[in-house]
Amino acid sequence: MSHRVAALLLGLLLLAGCGEERGGHGTAQVWVTRDRGTHVLLVKSVPAGLTLVQALDRVAHVKTRYGGRFVQSIDGVEGSLAHERDWFWFVNGIEGDRSAAEYRLRPGDVGWWDYRRWPPLSQPVVVGAFPEPFVHGFDGKVRAAVVVGHGAAARALARIVHGRVGRAVDGANVLQIVDGEAPFHGARRADGSVRFVIDGRDAARLAQTPKLARFRFEVLP
Repeated sequence: MSHRVAALLLGLLLLAGCGEERGGHGTAQVWVTRDRGTHVLLVKSVPAGLTLVQALDRVAHVKTRYGGRFVQSIDGVEGSLAHERDWFWFVNGIEGDRSAAEYRLRPGDVGWWDYRRWPPLSQPVVVGAFPEPFVHGFDGKVRAAVVVGHGAAARALARIVHGRVGRAVDGANVLQIVDGEAPFHGARRADGSVRFVIDGRDAARLAQTPKLARFRFEVLP
């Protein structure tokens, strides 16, 4: 093989490698917890572009059912019809609306598996991935973020969620600071947007330490 041909082949390989890197750019996170986030079992980074099941399989021993569409066990912790316990998943704090084998993680996403009792079968949104879903959204859809409140905490939280301080608008994700005592919690509205509610004292704490809510379904420690 001539030096010219060898150099050409090497150049093509390098270009192909660059293309793969661009296609698989970025990382996502996989969290595994138990009992509504009370016990943290695993926190790992994975390449973006994997389905949630593929990502989980990268970092844990997984058993599935129904042709890989339903996760039955993670690292030996198995769902049980008799004990009314199963694995449920969220991405960026939003409850899954399909098989986890169909949800593909995007850069910055947090894929979260929690093993818990049911009922309730549904937990539409949790606060434990804050500042998600304000920053990366769900299924690639990032909505405008609005902090309803005033003062330094509101301004700081607006920066954290990549939004603005102002009045709530239709279709936007809203973080509302309220007077009086109110547990930090979230709700999902009919249009798919979320509304998080937090009182002024906890808003100041969260603005200072955004990871304070991590792994919690609601209420700051």
